[in-house]
Amino acid sequence: MSPWKMLTAAVGSLLSVACSTTPPDNVRVVENFQSERYLGQWYEIARLDHRFERGLEQVTATYSPREDGGLKVVNRGFNTQKQRWQESTGKAYFTGDPQRASLKVSFFGPFYGGYNVIALDENYRYALVCGPNRSYLWILSRTPQLDAAVKEELVQKARENGFEVNALIWVKQR
Repeated sequence: MSPWKMLTAAVGSLLSVACSTTPPDNVRVVENFQSERYLGQWYEIARLDHRFERGLEQVTATYSPREDGGLKVVNRGFNTQKQRWQESTGKAYFTGDPQRASLKVSFFGPFYGGYNVIALDENYRYALVCGPNRSYLWILSRTPQLDAAVKEELVQKARENGFEVNALIWVKQR
């Protein structure tokens, strides 16, 4: 295969994942989702490693309503290497029924990725969220710390859904 064809194939593959908004195969999202209860600040307890969050501690995600019916997303974290806060603002929209916790989120223009809540306690205190494939996973909590038993429950749910839980990064929070 020529270098040009290889590059075209690689870019096409990357875009298909970067623009995918559906949950991974055989991963079920939360039903009877109430977005107004999900609004507000969440602390990132754990994540799978990604370039856009590498080196960040004290990571939070804050969700608020947008006038167009979507959600405003503000991700914030402290970059330990640069010794400064980093913040990124995006937008999210439901991919279908708003009572199904499957959204598409964008921080970069017209490119959207999946944001799928796959576990959520009935009081909206903690959540397990994945992207469009099993390389994206987050454990979120309303508080900077999460009970060990709850962490294990969410890790087990992720493991059952085929995520590489041994690769989770446990985020330092204050």
